[in-house]
Amino acid sequence: MTRDMFDVTRAKRGRPVHHWRRDVVELAALFTAVAVADGVANLVGHGPDGPVLLAVSAAVLVATAGFHTWWARRHGHAPPTGDTDARPRSEEPQAGPSELPGQVTEESALWRMRTTVKDAPGSLAALCAALAGHRVDILSLQTHPLGEDTVDEFLLRAPGALAAAEITRAVAVAGGSGTWIERADAHDLVDAPTRILGLATRTALDAAELPLALRQLLGRCTIRSLPATPGGGGRGPEGVPVEGVLEDTVMRLRAPEGGVITVERPYLPFTPTEFARARALVELDARLGPRVPRGQDVLTLPEGNAITVRRADTGDLAAAKAMHERCSSRTLGMRYHGPVGDADRYLRHLLSPRFGRTLAVQTPSGRVVGLGHLLWDGDETEVALLIEDEWQRRGIGAELLGRLVAMAVEAGCESVYAVTQASNTGMVAAMRGLDLPLDYQIEEGTLVITARLDGAATRARAGSGRYDERVARD
Repeated sequence: MTRDMFDVTRAKRGRPVHHWRRDVVELAALFTAVAVADGVANLVGHGPDGPVLLAVSAAVLVATAGFHTWWARRHGHAPPTGDTDARPRSEEPQAGPSELPGQVTEESALWRMRTTVKDAPGSLAALCAALAGHRVDILSLQTHPLGEDTVDEFLLRAPGALAAAEITRAVAVAGGSGTWIERADAHDLVDAPTRILGLATRTALDAAELPLALRQLLGRCTIRSLPATPGGGGRGPEGVPVEGVLEDTVMRLRAPEGGVITVERPYLPFTPTEFARARALVELDARLGPRVPRGQDVLTLPEGNAITVRRADTGDLAAAKAMHERCSSRTLGMRYHGPVGDADRYLRHLLSPRFGRTLAVQTPSGRVVGLGHLLWDGDETEVALLIEDEWQRRGIGAELLGRLVAMAVEAGCESVYAVTQASNTGMVAAMRGLDLPLDYQIEEGTLVITARLDGAATRARAGSGRYDERVARD
């Protein structure tokens, strides 16, 4: 270990550092100076100009001592007062989290923003600089080319105190136009390719997922599926070409069965990129054909009878018609609110997975005794039940309704509504049994009951069985 290292170690332990060699040299110099001074004093004291020489010598010694003191302070080994040997704090922003545990940080907010800029070098850089000036972090970016312009879609994390108007104002100053912004949530943090692949997978597994996948792909929009031949008769919708039609805020796509799927988003025009993605989802659905998951649940009713609840589709059309024939005119009238003879013509539409989801209740002998429908109706979702007369008042309707509402929650629906008659006490009791906020509207004897859904809490209540379940899943 060298001497310098030894001195540093002692200094770190809090003990002073002494250099004995320097002390010996200074002591020897002092004795030499005294001897020289004594000789000079003897020589000068006996000369004619002795007093003058002594005064000059004293002045020289004082000047020399002052210079020595200044030099020692300037070039000494001790650190300046206040120096803690710490690196000075940088004024530049640091990468990564810098908060200490327990330190309160500023809240942030997620925003989805879309704006149009000129397709020119530096336009995107100007937007990014404007956002950075307000401490806005860009989490993801998608570009939609439009010829001379480009639509840039951002996912932003901004300070919680920063208002949307301030963000749009900064974007406008940087060259953005037609800016649209809304709050986002954690689900938007998934990158676009992963999200689109997930939607394609859901569509491939279940044909009823197509409208939901389109809504999640395109944001808040209205989706309507019109069959080529309406169930109530009459002329079908005007056909569209195979490649579809894009008209600003409306896109029309050819449905797999020959009908038309209309998607409308009045608040924001569609881009060619969005149109291509939607068309690809519809083409995937058409190639795979009708399909539903084949799982089923076996339940035990309070009186001991076993029933099976499963998904149904157009393959159950014959069994559904046979159930209609066993139902009374009153039961069919409660369900369809019109002439009983028109009931069968709606079945194919109701059972098609293109327009919603259907649950069937089946006895051990294979007879269908109940149907529950969850129908996509533009921005809204309708629920409907039909239970064969002999199987009513056994809780089957409540079971079906609970499962349909759970499906609606999983699909992200905000509410479901049922259209019935004021005298249909069974449907009213089933809706009240959901333990959800209900709205009632009565017009000329027709009752519309709307249940507002509440996410996870609704899923927990509506998805739980009303009976002791003995479940056997295929």
